[in-house]
Amino acid sequence: MRIEFKWIFAASFAIAAMPATAQYPSRPILLVVPFTPGTGIDILARTLGPRLSERLGQAVAVDNKAGASSLIGTEFVARAAPDGHTLLVTATSLTITAALNKKLPYDVEKSFAPISFVATGTTALVVGNNTPAQNVGEFVALAKSKTGTLNYGSPGVGTGPHLAMELFKQEAGISMTHIPYKGAAGSFVDLIGGRIDAMFQPIHASLTYLQQGKLRMLAILADSRSAVVPNVPTMKEAGYPNVQLENWYGILAPAATPRDIVARLNSEINAQLSTAAVKEELAKQGLATVGGSPSRLEEVIRSELVRWARVVEKGNIKAE
Repeated sequence: MRIEFKWIFAASFAIAAMPATAQYPSRPILLVVPFTPGTGIDILARTLGPRLSERLGQAVAVDNKAGASSLIGTEFVARAAPDGHTLLVTATSLTITAALNKKLPYDVEKSFAPISFVATGTTALVVGNNTPAQNVGEFVALAKSKTGTLNYGSPGVGTGPHLAMELFKQEAGISMTHIPYKGAAGSFVDLIGGRIDAMFQPIHASLTYLQQGKLRMLAILADSRSAVVPNVPTMKEAGYPNVQLENWYGILAPAATPRDIVARLNSEINAQLSTAAVKEELAKQGLATVGGSPSRLEEVIRSELVRWARVVEKGNIKAE
């Protein structure tokens, strides 16, 4: 019996000493998307999910836990077991929500372990045909000549397009009235119909209307021009280098997730982001793959928290 006990003890010690990755994943992995199905972030998760499943040898399911401006899904992951089986697919809204809400059920920097900076997407300043401005300079001049009378739309208070316009207003010294919508669809209808004058929207969401001649794209909020709309200048070219909104997309795990599991996931995700198939699939959504170390995403989150807190404070913006 003593010999058997020694063997049992030795085996137990060996298992305990094994790195987490040796036993990971031990069950299906959940990719939590804190938004509704069909959104860009949802498509991103569903693009990576099946490919990660093949690499990891376990099912990878996407779970849309939408609601409360992404708080429901985000809190769910923050409270999940830190074992790499529940992950958050998130975006710029993570830091914007934190800037708008002083009290959250989680801490953006302390409740999560960054895994991978997945992709970026470009936003554009678009106007309807009823707005006479042909470029950013003319638009600013128009807004200054009609102080407070121009309207701009957004998918809702505290969304990226809303805060991007607030940043633009602050930088350009102009005043416009915000018209929040419940999603982007209604805002596009009213922009085309002339009921609002401008808005910021992702390039891919605006492209069809641009090609149909129903709206004009005055500038994009990126460091360089986009291959999708190469004739559209950047805000930097228009004289507003600080007006940037490159939507970022990343994957986080609950804090205290073992480092070797984070490293394994980071490696597998980076491998997929480098493939032509994933690059092409995400490009259809107006997204460019990024990749890199977990610290790269950590740096982005930290800088974005500071940036949007400043915009919210200066614009006196309140959450709904």
